[in-house]
Amino acid sequence: MAYDHAEQEQLATLKSWWNQYGNIVTWVLIIVLGAYAAWAGWGAYQRSQATQAAQLYEELQKAVAAQDKEKVQRAATDMEAKFAGTAYAQMSALAAAKSAFDANDFKTAKAQLQWVIDKGNSQEYKAVAKVRLAGILLDEKAYDEGLKVLAGEFPAQFANVVSDRKGDILVAQNKLDEARAAYQLALEKTDAKNPARQLIQIKLDAIGGAPAKKAA
Repeated sequence: MAYDHAEQEQLATLKSWWNQYGNIVTWVLIIVLGAYAAWAGWGAYQRSQATQAAQLYEELQKAVAAQDKEKVQRAATDMEAKFAGTAYAQMSALAAAKSAFDANDFKTAKAQLQWVIDKGNSQEYKAVAKVRLAGILLDEKAYDEGLKVLAGEFPAQFANVVSDRKGDILVAQNKLDEARAAYQLALEKTDAKNPARQLIQIKLDAIGGAPAKKAA
């Protein structure tokens, strides 16, 4: 009977504990299990999004190869609307911008590049878009707007191309002293083995610049 009495006491204690904390435990379990289900569901959703985005990007690339400008733009628009959070969306916008530029549709090219600048989540893709957009603005003689696009911070690896593009715009504005400084900086930031150094040096020499400093 002693064993039965001890067992009954334990059962009574458990019932008392459950009456006091049972609801809390139940809600904690519901929250934990719900969070796990949401996490698993989100992972599956992301994988599905990435797969669909990859397929759409492949279609866009085929359209680029076929020089089907309209199909390229449709694919890029779909990508930006449905898969804006993926890297494919930024890659598609850059490809669509080039396709439009090659077709002399500068308005569409600028819109696609601006989408990357405004909506992209990669600083590298944003930098590429800014440099290309500044190039179009240079062609359109929108010099101040081009320099504005190139203002601000860029990833370190883009220092040379940004300075080079600034130099081009400054030359067009006949601001030669500033252009020399920009080209000189571009040379300093360009690796000695990079073929681009020769072109930058030619542009610098053309406006009476000093010989390029040797790369470290």
